[in-house]
Amino acid sequence: MLSFKGPRAKDLCDPHLGETRRAFLRVGGASLFGLSLPQIMQLQSNQAQAAEATGKADAHHSGGPGWGKAKSIIMVYLQGGPSHLDLWDPKENVPDNVKSQFKPISTKIPGVKFTENLPRLSQVNDKFTMIRSMSYTPNGLFNHTAAIYQMMTGYTTDKVSPSGQLEPPSPKDFPNFGSNIVKMKPLDEPMLPFVMLPRPLQESNVVGKGGTAGFLGKAFDPYTLYPPGDDMDMDKLQKIRTDDLSLRDEVFDVRLQRRANLRQALNEQMPVINEAVEKFELDQNYDRALSLILSGRARDAFQLSAEDDVLRDAYGRNSFGQSCLLARRLVEAGTRVVEVIWPKVANSDNHSWDHHSGLSKRMKDQSAPMLDNGLTTLIEDLDQRGMLEETLVVAVGEFGRSPQRGVSTSGNNNSDDGRDHWPYCYTAVVAGAGMKRGFVYGKSDKTASAPVDNPVHPAELLATIYHSFGIDPETIVYNHLNQPRELVKAQAVTSLMT
Repeated sequence: MLSFKGPRAKDLCDPHLGETRRAFLRVGGASLFGLSLPQIMQLQSNQAQAAEATGKADAHHSGGPGWGKAKSIIMVYLQGGPSHLDLWDPKENVPDNVKSQFKPISTKIPGVKFTENLPRLSQVNDKFTMIRSMSYTPNGLFNHTAAIYQMMTGYTTDKVSPSGQLEPPSPKDFPNFGSNIVKMKPLDEPMLPFVMLPRPLQESNVVGKGGTAGFLGKAFDPYTLYPPGDDMDMDKLQKIRTDDLSLRDEVFDVRLQRRANLRQALNEQMPVINEAVEKFELDQNYDRALSLILSGRARDAFQLSAEDDVLRDAYGRNSFGQSCLLARRLVEAGTRVVEVIWPKVANSDNHSWDHHSGLSKRMKDQSAPMLDNGLTTLIEDLDQRGMLEETLVVAVGEFGRSPQRGVSTSGNNNSDDGRDHWPYCYTAVVAGAGMKRGFVYGKSDKTASAPVDNPVHPAELLATIYHSFGIDPETIVYNHLNQPRELVKAQAVTSLMT
């Protein structure tokens, strides 16, 4: 932010406020979430560079099924690692300590079964593809933090402890996939490009790892919408505050214009400063931030009360369900990337997916109903509105759970009614934007321990997401040391797409 320091003086626009120190001339106002609107709008200031980079990618990419069909994405991130055996890949005729305690049920696809935990989702699986062969061999990735980082960036870090713990977020980190997308596919309308809600990625005291723009710079960070309240507060989405998307009541048009004139006068008197900051395109960023505020588009998108009560009930009156509804509203208003983070932190209890104990009760009464209602209604709602054609929906965790209950695979203690971390085989759901409908890709073995065929690495899933946006996964970006790096070192799984 550009600062104009000066002596104490009367505010030229607000004399009634009395003495004030004009320490800063702020462009766009301060953000409650650590990122000012001009910084967010700077996402769009690199359109020429992004177009050039994307053009190069298009020039040597062969295209193929699904290429460029996605205009937006909703990532439903099931942080904590849901048990595939107890949700959407149950196994029969297996030992008791492997078999799910939940009954298998039929789905819309003949021969494909879910468990009784997903009655609604089982009736819409003709609208999406299931990947039952997600798999990777961990290298210090048995615990959540490093696995989350890999899932969100496509990379592992140099400093990984044996337990999989990482250091806090760093400007040197690889970017979250959403940051790469909005950099290379900037918006051409006044809207928030990238939103993350309703909580940050987290394990223990490591908060936000894998959830930032890293070496791309803060301008490409997500707009983080984290309402107040703890993880058990199901009404958190009623407490959304978007103060930085609104003009204060006392700021009316005349005063706004006077402030703009003052800014212009200062710019005209400071050619040296203008030249020094020219590359930051402050005028453009200011204009885009102002357009976003005045358009009211983002502010209106957050008004969940505008939705019909019946639809809100269908999504689920809880933080996950209402986050899915808000994701749809944001995409409808023009947001490119929305990441809905499962509202309970990993390494915990209650409705967390980290079921080391108490799985049978916690999954049945808490986590599974939230997922079943929220994800089902999101897919149905997008489809009925015609939005699923250009909106990619991905639901995935950082790993699955161990086939055998009560064993330790990551150094954690597990009860007989719990499963440990298992990266070797798990399930993801992908829908919309050219993804096949009613399709099952890959297959797990008889105990869901490993893929029988077509294993899909998390990096390949990210490559598929990039491909869906018409971005070559091998497109080169430059890190903080100006070193070339691929977006991801993997190829898209085009067999998932039409």
